[in-house]
Amino acid sequence: MKHVLAIDQGTTGSTCLVIDAAGRIVGRGYREIPQHFPQPGWVEHDAHDLIACTLAAAHDAIAQANVMPGVIGITNQRETVVMWDRSSGEPVGRAIVWQDRRTAQRCGELARESDAIAARTGLVIDPYFSATKLEWLLSHDTIAQRAERGELLAGTVDTWLIWNLTGGEVHATDPTNASRTMLFDIGALDWSDDLCRMFGVPRRMLPEVRASSASFGTTRSEHFGAQIPIHGVAGDQQAALYGQGCWRPGEGKNTYGTGAFLLLNTGRKRAAAGGGLLATVACDETGAAAYALEGAIFIAGAAVQWLRDGLGIIERAAETERLAASVESTGGVYFVPALVGLGAPYWEPGARGTIVGLTRGTTRAHLVRAALEAMAYSTADVLALMRARSGASFEWLRVDGGATENAWLMHFQADVLGVPVERPDVIETTALGAAGLAGVSTGVWPNAAAFLATREYHRFEPGSGVGAARDGARGWARAVRTTLAWARDAG
Repeated sequence: MKHVLAIDQGTTGSTCLVIDAAGRIVGRGYREIPQHFPQPGWVEHDAHDLIACTLAAAHDAIAQANVMPGVIGITNQRETVVMWDRSSGEPVGRAIVWQDRRTAQRCGELARESDAIAARTGLVIDPYFSATKLEWLLSHDTIAQRAERGELLAGTVDTWLIWNLTGGEVHATDPTNASRTMLFDIGALDWSDDLCRMFGVPRRMLPEVRASSASFGTTRSEHFGAQIPIHGVAGDQQAALYGQGCWRPGEGKNTYGTGAFLLLNTGRKRAAAGGGLLATVACDETGAAAYALEGAIFIAGAAVQWLRDGLGIIERAAETERLAASVESTGGVYFVPALVGLGAPYWEPGARGTIVGLTRGTTRAHLVRAALEAMAYSTADVLALMRARSGASFEWLRVDGGATENAWLMHFQADVLGVPVERPDVIETTALGAAGLAGVSTGVWPNAAAFLATREYHRFEPGSGVGAARDGARGWARAVRTTLAWARDAG
Protein backbone atom coordinates (compact mmCIF):
# COMPACT_ATOMS: atom_id res chain seq x y z
CA MET A 1 0.00 0.00 0.00
CA LYS A 2 2.09 2.88 -1.32
CA HIS A 3 -0.42 5.19 -2.98
CA VAL A 4 -3.45 7.08 -1.68
CA LEU A 5 -6.40 8.35 -3.72
CA ALA A 6 -7.53 11.63 -2.18
CA ILE A 7 -11.07 12.65 -3.14
CA ASP A 8 -11.85 16.33 -2.61
CA GLN A 9 -15.51 16.91 -3.44
CA GLY A 10 -16.08 20.69 -3.44
CA THR A 11 -18.89 23.08 -4.25
CA THR A 12 -17.84 23.79 -7.82
CA GLY A 13 -16.06 20.56 -8.67
CA SER A 14 -14.42 17.30 -7.64
CA THR A 15 -10.62 17.09 -7.50
CA CYS A 16 -8.90 13.73 -7.12
CA LEU A 17 -5.20 13.23 -6.47
CA VAL A 18 -3.09 10.09 -6.39
CA ILE A 19 -0.31 10.68 -3.85
CA ASP A 20 2.67 8.40 -3.31
CA ALA A 21 4.51 7.62 -0.07
CA ALA A 22 7.02 10.40 -0.79
CA GLY A 23 4.17 12.91 -0.76
CA ARG A 24 4.31 13.52 -4.51
CA ILE A 25 1.18 14.04 -6.60
CA VAL A 26 1.51 11.45 -9.37
CA GLY A 27 -2.01 11.68 -10.74
CA ARG A 28 -4.64 14.38 -10.89
CA GLY A 29 -8.22 14.64 -12.13
CA TYR A 30 -10.88 17.35 -11.98
CA ARG A 31 -14.52 17.56 -13.06
CA GLU A 32 -16.81 20.55 -12.64
CA ILE A 33 -20.09 20.08 -10.77
CA PRO A 34 -23.20 21.76 -12.26
CA GLN A 35 -25.09 23.98 -9.83
CA HIS A 36 -28.81 24.73 -9.94
CA PHE A 37 -30.55 27.92 -8.82
CA PRO A 38 -34.30 27.21 -9.01
CA GLN A 39 -35.27 30.32 -7.03
CA PRO A 40 -33.46 33.38 -5.67
CA GLY A 41 -31.38 32.27 -2.70
CA TRP A 42 -31.73 28.57 -3.52
CA VAL A 43 -28.63 26.56 -4.46
CA GLU A 44 -28.79 22.86 -5.34
CA HIS A 45 -26.78 19.98 -6.78
CA ASP A 46 -28.08 16.91 -8.55
CA ALA A 47 -26.84 14.21 -6.19
CA HIS A 48 -26.16 11.90 -9.14
CA ASP A 49 -23.74 14.53 -10.49
CA LEU A 50 -21.80 14.51 -7.22
CA ILE A 51 -20.93 10.83 -7.50
CA ALA A 52 -20.59 10.75 -11.31
CA CYS A 53 -18.16 13.69 -11.46
CA THR A 54 -16.18 12.35 -8.52
CA LEU A 55 -15.79 8.93 -10.16
CA ALA A 56 -14.76 10.52 -13.46
CA ALA A 57 -12.13 12.68 -11.74
CA ALA A 58 -10.85 9.65 -9.83
CA HIS A 59 -10.54 7.61 -13.02
CA ASP A 60 -8.56 10.44 -14.63
CA ALA A 61 -6.18 10.63 -11.66
CA ILE A 62 -5.64 6.87 -11.55
CA ALA A 63 -5.06 6.71 -15.31
CA GLN A 64 -2.49 9.50 -15.13
CA ALA A 65 -0.70 7.85 -12.21
CA ASN A 66 -0.85 4.46 -13.94
CA VAL A 67 -1.10 2.77 -10.55
CA MET A 68 -3.97 1.41 -8.46
CA PRO A 69 -4.12 3.21 -5.10
CA GLY A 70 -4.22 1.11 -1.97
CA VAL A 71 -6.52 3.32 0.11
CA ILE A 72 -8.93 6.24 -0.30
CA GLY A 73 -9.36 9.39 1.79
CA ILE A 74 -12.37 11.68 1.36
CA THR A 75 -12.85 15.37 2.07
CA ASN A 76 -15.90 17.36 1.09
CA GLN A 77 -17.97 20.51 1.12
CA ARG A 78 -19.48 20.29 4.54
CA GLU A 79 -23.04 21.45 5.28
CA THR A 80 -24.60 20.34 1.96
CA VAL A 81 -27.17 17.56 2.55
CA VAL A 82 -28.54 14.67 0.50
CA MET A 83 -31.59 12.51 1.24
CA TRP A 84 -32.17 9.18 -0.51
CA ASP A 85 -34.19 5.97 -0.54
CA ARG A 86 -32.63 3.23 1.58
CA SER A 87 -33.62 0.45 -0.83
CA SER A 88 -33.10 1.96 -4.26
CA GLY A 89 -30.41 4.54 -3.46
CA GLU A 90 -32.37 7.14 -5.46
CA PRO A 91 -32.07 10.70 -4.12
CA VAL A 92 -35.19 12.40 -2.78
CA GLY A 93 -34.93 15.64 -4.72
CA ARG A 94 -31.71 17.54 -5.20
CA ALA A 95 -28.96 18.07 -2.64
CA ILE A 96 -29.36 21.40 -0.81
CA VAL A 97 -26.02 23.24 -0.86
CA TRP A 98 -24.46 25.01 2.12
CA GLN A 99 -24.89 28.36 0.33
CA ASP A 100 -28.68 27.92 0.17
CA ARG A 101 -30.73 30.51 2.10
CA ARG A 102 -34.27 29.10 1.76
CA THR A 103 -34.58 28.50 5.53
CA ALA A 104 -33.65 32.03 6.60
CA GLN A 105 -37.14 32.74 7.98
CA ARG A 106 -37.13 29.51 9.97
CA CYS A 107 -33.74 30.40 11.44
CA GLY A 108 -35.17 33.74 12.54
CA GLU A 109 -37.98 31.92 14.34
CA LEU A 110 -35.39 29.84 16.20
CA ALA A 111 -33.58 32.85 17.69
CA ARG A 112 -34.94 32.08 21.16
CA GLU A 113 -33.19 28.70 21.01
CA SER A 114 -29.80 30.16 20.08
CA ASP A 115 -28.14 29.67 23.48
CA ALA A 116 -29.31 26.07 23.84
CA ILE A 117 -28.26 25.19 20.30
CA ALA A 118 -24.87 26.89 20.66
CA ALA A 119 -24.24 25.05 23.95
CA ARG A 120 -24.63 21.69 22.24
CA THR A 121 -23.28 22.41 18.77
CA GLY A 122 -20.90 25.38 18.99
CA LEU A 123 -22.78 26.92 16.05
CA VAL A 124 -24.91 29.97 15.40
CA ILE A 125 -28.41 29.49 14.00
CA ASP A 126 -28.07 30.02 10.27
CA PRO A 127 -29.34 28.44 7.01
CA TYR A 128 -25.66 27.62 6.34
CA PHE A 129 -25.92 24.52 8.52
CA SER A 130 -27.72 21.29 7.68
CA ALA A 131 -30.50 20.94 10.26
CA THR A 132 -33.01 23.38 8.80
CA LYS A 133 -32.29 22.02 5.31
CA LEU A 134 -33.30 18.53 6.45
CA GLU A 135 -36.30 19.98 8.28
CA TRP A 136 -37.39 21.66 5.04
CA LEU A 137 -37.07 18.42 3.06
CA LEU A 138 -39.09 16.61 5.72
CA SER A 139 -41.83 19.25 5.76
CA HIS A 140 -43.59 17.32 2.98
CA ASP A 141 -45.91 14.84 4.71
CA THR A 142 -45.22 11.86 2.48
CA ILE A 143 -41.46 12.27 2.86
CA ALA A 144 -41.73 12.66 6.64
CA GLN A 145 -43.82 9.49 6.85
CA ARG A 146 -41.30 7.54 4.78
CA ALA A 147 -38.50 8.80 7.04
CA GLU A 148 -40.39 7.72 10.16
CA ARG A 149 -40.83 4.25 8.67
CA GLY A 150 -37.07 4.02 8.15
CA GLU A 151 -37.30 4.08 4.35
CA LEU A 152 -35.06 7.13 3.89
CA LEU A 153 -31.46 7.96 4.75
CA ALA A 154 -29.69 11.31 4.90
CA GLY A 155 -26.21 12.67 5.22
CA THR A 156 -23.65 15.22 4.17
CA VAL A 157 -21.74 14.74 0.92
CA ASP A 158 -19.12 12.43 2.45
CA THR A 159 -21.89 10.07 3.56
CA TRP A 160 -23.48 10.08 0.09
CA LEU A 161 -20.13 9.27 -1.54
CA ILE A 162 -19.35 6.48 0.93
CA TRP A 163 -22.81 4.94 0.46
CA ASN A 164 -22.40 4.85 -3.30
CA LEU A 165 -18.76 3.74 -3.36
CA THR A 166 -19.51 0.84 -1.01
CA GLY A 167 -22.65 -0.19 -2.87
CA GLY A 168 -24.90 0.78 0.04
CA GLU A 169 -22.95 -1.24 2.58
CA VAL A 170 -21.86 1.72 4.74
CA HIS A 171 -23.96 4.66 5.94
CA ALA A 172 -21.47 6.66 7.98
CA THR A 173 -19.83 10.03 8.55
CA ASP A 174 -17.09 11.42 10.78
CA PRO A 175 -17.26 13.90 13.69
CA THR A 176 -15.92 16.86 11.69
CA ASN A 177 -18.78 16.66 9.20
CA ALA A 178 -21.37 15.76 11.81
CA SER A 179 -20.38 18.84 13.81
CA ARG A 180 -21.59 21.06 10.94
CA THR A 181 -25.15 19.75 10.84
CA MET A 182 -26.52 21.52 13.97
CA LEU A 183 -27.80 18.10 15.07
CA PHE A 184 -24.58 16.89 16.70
CA ASP A 185 -23.62 17.36 20.35
CA ILE A 186 -19.92 18.19 20.10
CA GLY A 187 -19.41 17.59 23.82
CA ALA A 188 -20.88 14.08 23.77
CA LEU A 189 -19.62 13.48 20.20
CA ASP A 190 -22.97 11.98 19.29
CA TRP A 191 -26.25 12.95 17.67
CA SER A 192 -28.47 14.95 20.00
CA ASP A 193 -31.93 13.46 20.55
CA ASP A 194 -33.21 16.88 21.66
CA LEU A 195 -32.02 18.58 18.47
CA CYS A 196 -33.34 15.77 16.28
CA ARG A 197 -36.77 16.26 17.90
CA MET A 198 -36.54 20.04 17.54
CA PHE A 199 -35.98 19.76 13.79
CA GLY A 200 -38.17 16.72 13.23
CA VAL A 201 -35.31 14.57 11.96
CA PRO A 202 -35.65 10.85 12.83
CA ARG A 203 -32.35 9.75 14.29
CA ARG A 204 -32.56 6.44 12.44
CA MET A 205 -32.05 8.24 9.11
CA LEU A 206 -28.74 9.78 10.22
CA PRO A 207 -25.39 8.06 9.58
CA GLU A 208 -23.23 6.25 12.08
CA VAL A 209 -20.42 8.51 13.31
CA ARG A 210 -16.95 6.95 13.05
CA ALA A 211 -13.54 8.43 13.83
CA SER A 212 -12.01 10.41 10.97
CA SER A 213 -9.27 7.78 10.56
CA ALA A 214 -11.57 4.76 10.91
CA SER A 215 -12.57 2.26 8.25
CA PHE A 216 -15.50 3.39 6.12
CA GLY A 217 -15.82 0.18 4.15
CA THR A 218 -14.47 -0.95 0.80
CA THR A 219 -15.38 0.24 -2.68
CA ARG A 220 -17.22 -2.06 -5.05
CA SER A 221 -14.87 -3.44 -7.69
CA GLU A 222 -16.95 -2.05 -10.56
CA HIS A 223 -15.96 1.49 -9.64
CA PHE A 224 -12.19 1.16 -10.04
CA GLY A 225 -11.57 -2.41 -11.12
CA ALA A 226 -10.49 -3.30 -7.59
CA GLN A 227 -11.84 -3.13 -4.07
CA ILE A 228 -10.17 -0.22 -2.28
CA PRO A 229 -10.61 0.51 1.45
CA ILE A 230 -11.81 3.95 2.53
CA HIS A 231 -9.89 4.94 5.64
CA GLY A 232 -9.98 8.70 6.12
CA VAL A 233 -12.83 11.22 6.11
CA ALA A 234 -12.98 14.89 7.16
CA GLY A 235 -14.78 18.08 6.16
CA ASP A 236 -12.76 20.38 3.93
CA GLN A 237 -11.53 22.95 6.44
CA GLN A 238 -10.69 20.34 9.07
CA ALA A 239 -8.91 18.29 6.44
CA ALA A 240 -6.82 21.35 5.57
CA LEU A 241 -6.00 21.81 9.26
CA TYR A 242 -4.80 18.19 9.41
CA GLY A 243 -2.94 18.49 6.13
CA GLN A 244 -1.05 21.48 7.52
CA GLY A 245 0.07 19.45 10.54
CA CYS A 246 -1.89 21.62 13.01
CA TRP A 247 -2.58 18.80 15.43
CA ARG A 248 -1.79 20.44 18.75
CA PRO A 249 -3.45 23.22 20.76
CA GLY A 250 -2.45 26.69 19.62
CA GLU A 251 -1.61 25.64 16.06
CA GLY A 252 -3.67 27.20 13.32
CA LYS A 253 -4.06 27.68 9.59
CA ASN A 254 -5.64 30.22 7.28
CA THR A 255 -6.96 29.40 3.84
CA TYR A 256 -6.94 32.50 1.61
CA GLY A 257 -9.48 32.00 -1.12
CA THR A 258 -12.45 34.08 -2.20
CA GLY A 259 -12.91 34.54 1.52
CA ALA A 260 -10.64 33.27 4.28
CA PHE A 261 -11.19 30.43 6.76
CA LEU A 262 -9.14 30.34 9.93
CA LEU A 263 -9.05 27.33 12.23
CA LEU A 264 -7.20 27.22 15.56
CA ASN A 265 -6.72 23.83 17.19
CA THR A 266 -7.72 23.94 20.87
CA GLY A 267 -7.00 20.28 21.61
CA ARG A 268 -9.19 18.43 24.12
CA LYS A 269 -10.54 21.73 25.41
CA ARG A 270 -13.64 23.12 23.76
CA ALA A 271 -13.14 26.89 23.65
CA ALA A 272 -16.03 29.32 23.97
CA ALA A 273 -17.58 30.33 20.67
CA GLY A 274 -19.16 33.73 20.03
CA GLY A 275 -18.23 36.97 18.36
CA GLY A 276 -18.61 35.30 14.99
CA LEU A 277 -16.40 32.37 15.97
CA LEU A 278 -17.69 28.80 15.85
CA ALA A 279 -16.59 25.86 17.98
CA THR A 280 -16.15 22.78 15.82
CA VAL A 281 -14.64 19.30 15.84
CA ALA A 282 -11.21 18.75 14.25
CA CYS A 283 -8.61 15.95 14.37
CA ASP A 284 -5.50 15.23 16.38
CA GLU A 285 -2.48 13.55 14.78
CA THR A 286 -4.09 10.09 15.07
CA GLY A 287 -7.36 11.20 13.51
CA ALA A 288 -9.18 11.18 16.85
CA ALA A 289 -11.56 14.03 17.66
CA ALA A 290 -10.16 17.32 18.92
CA TYR A 291 -11.69 20.79 19.06
CA ALA A 292 -11.06 23.94 17.08
CA LEU A 293 -12.28 27.48 16.77
CA GLU A 294 -13.30 28.57 13.29
CA GLY A 295 -13.69 32.06 11.90
CA ALA A 296 -14.83 33.06 8.43
CA ILE A 297 -13.71 36.27 6.71
CA PHE A 298 -16.24 36.82 3.94
CA ILE A 299 -13.97 38.67 1.52
CA ALA A 300 -10.25 38.04 0.95
CA GLY A 301 -9.13 37.28 -2.60
CA ALA A 302 -12.52 38.54 -3.83
CA ALA A 303 -11.35 42.08 -3.05
CA VAL A 304 -8.57 41.68 -5.61
CA GLN A 305 -11.08 40.24 -8.07
CA TRP A 306 -13.21 43.36 -7.58
CA LEU A 307 -10.23 45.62 -8.27
CA ARG A 308 -9.71 43.67 -11.50
CA ASP A 309 -13.27 43.07 -12.70
CA GLY A 310 -15.20 45.88 -11.03
CA LEU A 311 -12.75 48.80 -11.24
CA GLY A 312 -10.45 47.56 -13.98
CA ILE A 313 -7.34 48.96 -12.28
CA ILE A 314 -5.42 45.68 -12.67
CA GLU A 315 -5.53 43.07 -15.41
CA ARG A 316 -4.25 40.09 -13.43
CA ALA A 317 -4.16 39.23 -9.73
CA ALA A 318 -0.44 38.53 -10.06
CA GLU A 319 0.18 42.25 -10.63
CA THR A 320 -0.71 43.05 -7.02
CA GLU A 321 2.61 41.88 -5.59
CA ARG A 322 4.63 44.31 -7.71
CA LEU A 323 2.19 47.19 -7.22
CA ALA A 324 2.07 46.78 -3.43
CA ALA A 325 5.87 46.76 -3.23
CA SER A 326 6.13 49.86 -5.42
CA VAL A 327 4.89 52.17 -2.65
CA GLU A 328 6.23 52.51 0.89
CA SER A 329 2.76 52.49 2.42
CA THR A 330 -0.90 52.95 1.52
CA GLY A 331 -0.50 56.68 2.05
CA GLY A 332 -3.13 56.55 4.79
CA VAL A 333 -5.66 54.68 2.64
CA TYR A 334 -7.61 51.80 4.21
CA PHE A 335 -9.96 49.48 2.35
CA VAL A 336 -12.45 47.52 4.46
CA PRO A 337 -13.75 45.01 1.88
CA ALA A 338 -17.17 44.39 3.42
CA LEU A 339 -18.65 43.81 -0.02
CA VAL A 340 -21.09 41.20 1.33
CA GLY A 341 -21.05 42.27 4.98
CA LEU A 342 -18.44 41.66 7.67
CA GLY A 343 -17.83 38.18 9.04
CA ALA A 344 -15.69 37.25 12.02
CA PRO A 345 -14.95 38.84 14.37
CA TYR A 346 -17.50 41.63 13.76
CA TRP A 347 -20.44 39.73 12.23
CA GLU A 348 -22.27 42.69 10.74
CA PRO A 349 -24.29 41.62 7.68
CA GLY A 350 -25.32 45.20 6.97
CA ALA A 351 -21.74 46.43 6.50
CA ARG A 352 -20.59 47.45 3.03
CA GLY A 353 -17.20 48.07 1.47
CA THR A 354 -15.50 51.24 2.65
CA ILE A 355 -12.40 53.07 1.44
CA VAL A 356 -11.10 55.89 3.65
CA GLY A 357 -8.12 58.21 3.51
CA LEU A 358 -8.20 59.09 -0.19
CA THR A 359 -6.23 62.14 -1.36
CA ARG A 360 -5.20 63.64 -4.70
CA GLY A 361 -1.98 61.67 -4.31
CA THR A 362 -3.72 58.27 -4.08
CA THR A 363 -2.82 55.89 -6.91
CA ARG A 364 -3.93 52.44 -7.93
CA ALA A 365 -0.86 51.05 -6.19
CA HIS A 366 -2.12 52.48 -2.88
CA LEU A 367 -5.55 50.89 -3.39
CA VAL A 368 -4.00 47.54 -4.31
CA ARG A 369 -1.75 47.60 -1.27
CA ALA A 370 -4.73 48.54 0.94
CA ALA A 371 -6.67 45.53 -0.39
CA LEU A 372 -3.79 43.16 0.43
CA GLU A 373 -3.24 44.73 3.83
CA ALA A 374 -6.95 44.18 4.60
CA MET A 375 -6.45 40.41 4.28
CA ALA A 376 -3.61 40.49 6.78
CA TYR A 377 -5.34 42.79 9.26
CA SER A 378 -8.58 40.78 9.09
CA THR A 379 -6.62 37.62 9.81
CA ALA A 380 -4.93 39.25 12.80
CA ASP A 381 -8.29 40.41 14.18
CA VAL A 382 -9.76 36.90 14.06
CA LEU A 383 -6.66 35.25 15.53
CA ALA A 384 -6.60 37.78 18.38
CA LEU A 385 -10.16 36.82 19.31
CA MET A 386 -9.35 33.13 18.97
CA ARG A 387 -6.39 33.51 21.29
CA ALA A 388 -8.49 35.40 23.84
CA ARG A 389 -11.27 32.80 23.84
CA SER A 390 -9.05 29.72 23.84
CA GLY A 391 -6.19 30.87 26.05
CA ALA A 392 -3.86 29.32 23.47
CA SER A 393 -0.84 31.10 22.10
CA PHE A 394 0.46 30.34 18.64
CA GLU A 395 4.06 30.35 17.45
CA TRP A 396 3.36 30.36 13.71
CA LEU A 397 0.52 30.42 11.21
CA ARG A 398 0.32 27.97 8.34
CA VAL A 399 -1.32 29.21 5.17
CA ASP A 400 -2.73 27.91 1.91
CA GLY A 401 -4.94 29.11 -0.93
CA GLY A 402 -4.28 31.08 -4.10
CA ALA A 403 -3.37 34.39 -2.43
CA THR A 404 -0.45 32.77 -0.62
CA GLU A 405 1.50 32.86 -3.89
CA ASN A 406 1.86 36.61 -3.24
CA ALA A 407 5.16 36.78 -1.33
CA TRP A 408 4.67 40.45 -0.42
CA LEU A 409 1.37 39.61 1.30
CA MET A 410 2.93 36.72 3.21
CA HIS A 411 5.78 38.92 4.47
CA PHE A 412 3.28 41.59 5.52
CA GLN A 413 1.13 38.98 7.28
CA ALA A 414 4.14 37.85 9.30
CA ASP A 415 4.89 41.47 10.24
CA VAL A 416 1.30 42.09 11.35
CA LEU A 417 1.14 38.92 13.44
CA GLY A 418 4.69 39.10 14.77
CA VAL A 419 5.10 35.35 14.20
CA PRO A 420 6.35 33.35 11.20
CA VAL A 421 3.99 32.44 8.38
CA GLU A 422 4.61 29.06 6.75
CA ARG A 423 3.48 28.23 3.21
CA PRO A 424 3.64 24.61 1.98
CA ASP A 425 5.15 23.58 -1.31
CA VAL A 426 1.78 22.08 -2.32
CA ILE A 427 -1.14 24.33 -1.42
CA GLU A 428 -3.86 21.71 -2.06
CA THR A 429 -3.88 20.96 1.64
CA THR A 430 -7.53 19.89 1.77
CA ALA A 431 -6.90 16.84 -0.41
CA LEU A 432 -3.54 16.23 1.26
CA GLY A 433 -5.26 16.19 4.65
CA ALA A 434 -7.65 13.49 3.50
CA ALA A 435 -4.69 11.55 2.11
CA GLY A 436 -2.85 11.92 5.40
CA LEU A 437 -5.76 10.61 7.47
CA ALA A 438 -6.11 7.62 5.15
CA GLY A 439 -2.41 6.93 4.75
CA VAL A 440 -1.39 7.24 8.40
CA SER A 441 -4.15 4.87 9.51
CA THR A 442 -3.20 2.20 6.95
CA GLY A 443 0.61 2.31 7.01
CA VAL A 444 1.43 4.36 3.93
CA TRP A 445 3.16 6.55 6.50
CA PRO A 446 4.10 5.05 9.90
CA ASN A 447 2.80 8.08 11.75
CA ALA A 448 1.64 11.65 11.25
CA ALA A 449 5.15 13.03 11.65
CA ALA A 450 6.35 10.91 8.74
CA PHE A 451 3.46 12.18 6.63
CA LEU A 452 4.33 15.80 7.44
CA ALA A 453 8.00 15.12 6.70
CA THR A 454 7.09 14.69 3.04
CA ARG A 455 6.16 18.38 2.91
CA GLU A 456 8.39 21.41 2.48
CA TYR A 457 7.55 24.88 3.81
CA HIS A 458 8.67 28.35 2.87
CA ARG A 459 8.93 30.40 6.04
CA PHE A 460 8.20 34.13 6.08
CA GLU A 461 9.71 35.70 9.19
CA PRO A 462 8.62 38.98 10.79
CA GLY A 463 11.09 41.66 9.72
CA SER A 464 11.84 45.34 9.78
CA GLY A 465 8.23 46.14 8.88
CA VAL A 466 6.77 44.96 12.19
CA GLY A 467 6.61 48.45 13.71
CA ALA A 468 4.96 50.02 10.68
CA ALA A 469 2.48 47.15 10.44
CA ARG A 470 1.53 47.58 14.09
CA ASP A 471 1.06 51.31 13.59
CA GLY A 472 -1.07 50.58 10.54
CA ALA A 473 -3.26 48.26 12.60
CA ARG A 474 -4.51 51.25 14.58
CA GLY A 475 -5.62 52.94 11.37
CA TRP A 476 -7.24 49.70 10.23
CA ALA A 477 -9.24 49.50 13.49
CA ARG A 478 -10.42 53.08 12.95
CA ALA A 479 -11.51 52.26 9.40
CA VAL A 480 -13.47 49.22 10.63
CA ARG A 481 -15.21 51.38 13.24
CA THR A 482 -16.18 53.76 10.45
CA THR A 483 -17.63 50.89 8.40
CA LEU A 484 -19.60 49.56 11.35
CA ALA A 485 -20.94 52.99 12.22
CA TRP A 486 -22.21 53.49 8.67
CA ALA A 487 -23.93 50.08 8.74
CA ARG A 488 -25.60 50.64 12.11
CA ASP A 489 -26.71 54.23 11.49
CA ALA A 490 -29.57 53.26 9.23
CA GLY A 491 -31.90 56.03 10.45
